[in-house]
Amino acid sequence: MSGPVVAAGRRHSLGLRADGAVVAAGAGTSGECRVEGWTRMVAVAAGNVHTARNTGRSHSVGLRADGTVSATGWNGDGQCDVGSWRGVTLVAAGWRRTLGLLGDGTVLAAGRLHEGACDVSGWREIVGLACGDWHSVGLRADGTAVAVGNDRRGQCAVHGWRDVAAVAAGYLHTVGLAGDGRVLAVGDRSTGACDVDAWRDVVAVAAGSYHTVGVTAAGRVVAVGSNDFGQCDVADWRRIVAVAAGSTHTLGVRADGTVVATGANESHQCDVAGWDTIGPPA
Repeated sequence: MSGPVVAAGRRHSLGLRADGAVVAAGAGTSGECRVEGWTRMVAVAAGNVHTARNTGRSHSVGLRADGTVSATGWNGDGQCDVGSWRGVTLVAAGWRRTLGLLGDGTVLAAGRLHEGACDVSGWREIVGLACGDWHSVGLRADGTAVAVGNDRRGQCAVHGWRDVAAVAAGYLHTVGLAGDGRVLAVGDRSTGACDVDAWRDVVAVAAGSYHTVGVTAAGRVVAVGSNDFGQCDVADWRRIVAVAAGSTHTLGVRADGTVVATGANESHQCDVAGWDTIGPPA
């Protein structure tokens, strides 16, 4: 059981320490940074929202080693009602929504129902999850993908993907990492977030609201899409092993467990200079 060790929302960031504790930076106006008591965690997820009208509404999710889940923050649609979940192996969080992957390959959902992004009850043989603002993506064991929810820009058009090893979802786009290190993308192309065709040797991907980030096998980081706040200014990062992308900021975990950040910092979501020993529990 393992999962993301950093997560980025609209105005907050989460980091998982190797001892299973969680650290947070950012606004915390809805309680999304109240993670001080979390222990024995193996993965974290951050709810995201791309628009300013909901900047004070977000949530955070943590997965424990025993398969139980904790959530804190805004709960207007029941997205934090995960206390009864058991046997979870992976979590993902989007706008007003939380997903949990069970050991048998099925998926649980809590939160907003209106756009259909929680319609995952029929999913089977899932091994990976991603949440965009209004859509959800699942990676199947055979390397194919499935998506539900708002598809107004084609962000759910993943049915033709093959040999996919990981998925990520932004506001209006979806990204898939192929087994050979190439990156696929569907959805809104107006911001450049889908301009990943030339990427090679990529080992991890993340999707922000309007940008996409990739980690190469050499530990370098590439980014495309909106850069209004400097969220794509990652060219000088080195020895990166994991990344997370929020609405307008990006996090990178170095091989030594320290964290770098770039992008919007109006709520101190990039104040991660003191974070260390970030990584999966031993």
